[in-house]
Amino acid sequence: MTPHTDGPHDSGGPEGPEGPEGPASPDDQGFSSSLSGTGDGRTALRMERRLAHPPQRVWDAITQPAHLARWFPSEVSVDLRPGGEIGFHFPGDSGPGMSGEVTDADEPRLFAFTWGEDHLSWEITPDGDGSRLLLVHTFGDRFGAASFASGWQICVTALGQVLDGGPVDVEQDTRGALHEAYLARFDELTRGRVEETGGGGRRVRFERQLVRPAETVWDQLTGGAEPLTGSPVPPGFTADKVPAGPVTAVRAPELLTYSWHPEGEVRWELGAGTGHGPRLVLTQTGPRDFDTDAALAAWRVRVEELAAGLVDAPEGGAHT
Repeated sequence: MTPHTDGPHDSGGPEGPEGPEGPASPDDQGFSSSLSGTGDGRTALRMERRLAHPPQRVWDAITQPAHLARWFPSEVSVDLRPGGEIGFHFPGDSGPGMSGEVTDADEPRLFAFTWGEDHLSWEITPDGDGSRLLLVHTFGDRFGAASFASGWQICVTALGQVLDGGPVDVEQDTRGALHEAYLARFDELTRGRVEETGGGGRRVRFERQLVRPAETVWDQLTGGAEPLTGSPVPPGFTADKVPAGPVTAVRAPELLTYSWHPEGEVRWELGAGTGHGPRLVLTQTGPRDFDTDAALAAWRVRVEELAAGLVDAPEGGAHT
């Protein structure tokens, strides 16, 4: 169990009614957010929001288990001192839960701890008659950033409601619209990249967290007609101006490959992800002189079309 699969992802957070389009966008809720590299291959997600309550009240709400239970994505037990143990247990999970270590406990300014391989820092600063709460979440899974950001927005929105003294009434991001809004904000995650291959060729690579189950994604890609090895490639797996040879391998709903060049292959993989659905890894491998700029542009368009279609896809996985 890791925070990436069972932590603050976009299908988690407090219970609340689902609106027709999911929770409000980041800007509509007053969240400031950004991504940056940490220099050691990890990523830091910074999220800041003003709360209309003094620092001590915010501190109590983010450190006391009775308050955390109302807005945090797991049950928490904590020895509130640097070096103290913090435990996380998800309701309904029969496993032993997770544990971390408190790294900072400076009341009412800074509370920070590890969660698996991740680090969470909550900094509270006075702001007039209220406070500014800054969350810095540092993690290794860069392409999970939109899942984490959308999950934390839902949680911190619930935190604000707890502080206000009312019921927790937060819309969940069931359809993935908030997740996609964060991906649009973190535009660098959608661009793809070019890599060198061991054989002297080059590879175009896209990685994208998707917001529906793998079966729904597969149905969108195949159009409902299951491909076979040696058969033509379903149009959903193709991109404009990228030649498509016959299917060379298929394992529904996880893998499809086909040749596009005597020295090249297109590979679609759907693996474990964060939030609602699988992680897509899409690659086009070819000789050193193949037009990677054109491939990057073509596949970015195709991946964006797929992602948009999944947000709008009907429940149950039927293709449109």
